[in-house]
Amino acid sequence: MAGFSKESCPSVKNILLLDSEGKRVAVKYFSDDWLTNASKLSYEKSVFTKTLKTNARSEAEITLFDGYIVVYKFVHDLHFFVTAGDDENELILASVLQGFYDSVGLLLRGDVEKRTALENLDLILLCIDEVIDGGIVLETDANAIAGKVATNAIDGSVPFAEQTISQALATAREHFARSLLK
Repeated sequence: MAGFSKESCPSVKNILLLDSEGKRVAVKYFSDDWLTNASKLSYEKSVFTKTLKTNARSEAEITLFDGYIVVYKFVHDLHFFVTAGDDENELILASVLQGFYDSVGLLLRGDVEKRTALENLDLILLCIDEVIDGGIVLETDANAIAGKVATNAIDGSVPFAEQTISQALATAREHFARSLLK
């Protein structure tokens, strides 16, 4: 890949999953734009407050906030956000958000709400890692993301789509535990 550079790839500053009060469920930052935890919490509160009165339930919304493009979507009591520099392509960011949201939906078997998300936080964090690596967009296809999160079936022969929820959770937890040991 001659001419390939990190600068030519779509990149993301952060992915945020907040509850209906703007509190963290799962967040991951990929830039040094927010150096302290206090600045990250302040950003999360600000972006939550700015977007709260919008109706981002059926489709993703896009806004410019503090010099960043923010793409977001609300589902039940969860608020999904993807933040990038103002020079990024909004359509790519929307596909990142949709891929993240859809893969979470697949892994949570459609039960996309705070309680279930917290019970399966390991799966959500693995989803973020499959979508973005170091700020670079890796994957936006929800089936591919969810499949990678639950890569190793218990007996190695059951495809992710055919696993029971307990098999999928066990597979994802095993994968998560292995990733921590690396």
